[in-house]
Amino acid sequence: MLVEVAWEVCNQVGGIYTVIRSKAPAMVDYWGGNYCMIGPYLSRNIHAELEPLENLNDVFGQAAMNLRKKGYDVHYAEWLVTGRPRVVLLNPNVIEEKALNVIKYLLWKNHSIGTPGTNALINQVVSFAFLTKLFIDELLTLTDPSHKVIGHFHEWMAGLPILDLKREKTRIKTVFTTHATQLGRHLAINSPLFYAHLPFFRWAEEAKRFGVEAEVKIEFACASKADLLSTVSEVTARECKHLLKRKPEVILPNGLNIERFEALHEFQNLHVTYKEEIHQFVMGHFFNSYPFDLDNTIYFFTSGRYEYKNKGFDLTLEALYRLNKRLKKENSDVTVVMFL
Repeated sequence: MLVEVAWEVCNQVGGIYTVIRSKAPAMVDYWGGNYCMIGPYLSRNIHAELEPLENLNDVFGQAAMNLRKKGYDVHYAEWLVTGRPRVVLLNPNVIEEKALNVIKYLLWKNHSIGTPGTNALINQVVSFAFLTKLFIDELLTLTDPSHKVIGHFHEWMAGLPILDLKREKTRIKTVFTTHATQLGRHLAINSPLFYAHLPFFRWAEEAKRFGVEAEVKIEFACASKADLLSTVSEVTARECKHLLKRKPEVILPNGLNIERFEALHEFQNLHVTYKEEIHQFVMGHFFNSYPFDLDNTIYFFTSGRYEYKNKGFDLTLEALYRLNKRLKKENSDVTVVMFL
């Protein structure tokens, strides 16, 4: 049995959402009824993407029902995306302040992780972790002790349950995946020679300097305690080695779902249609002052959160500058239009 836990399950707040959503068909195909995603219930708007499951006879449904009986807000449904994975959404906002303070005290007592009381996101993360741990406890109670259970946790916002699951020596095997280290995000923006200096950063001091001590301590603890640490590239593996003090056992790059491109004739037709729309936009934008041959034009695209260095916009612009110089030097009649 595999439960996959991420803050981005049914919650579109970054690139990990795309990873989780696009891998769903492969996970459902491989694991079948032994697979379930766990995420936070943060907005009623998500109901349009869910089909509630009324039959609670399977182990995930029974665990959800048991938590509901204890007064927690739990949603068990199929996520209406390709693959239709089953999801359990746990509402972190129902945890009252007094209970939250107890949870945070135990986090400090048992794991030496202090959390600021005024940080709304961290409060939600801690509450979500508490509920996720309760749900996993229910799963372990409902399944035979010989039944193998794996928990896959993405990033610090979902990884906190690992700490108590390991402290209590439960039988679940845990995987922690970091897509980019918290400290690495801040250092990469602020340190021009980030990768050259990577072996020399003192993670605790840098976390304090950037005001992200709680987040970094959570991430560090999750990476340390998990049975297996994985990441998505050689670059982030280097970050893990130096900032989390553990070399990932597995590097698993994000993949592409190529099945959606198998009907080539359909995509060729769409390509022609969309390229014509791009032509129309380019003519309207440029041709009053700068006409050029559309049949001899190459379109480039890039996208992503605008973090100038972290997301590589600096390299993109440098590459365009060099390409432009070369095209001019060779008197090329090719025009390049770049969409940022």
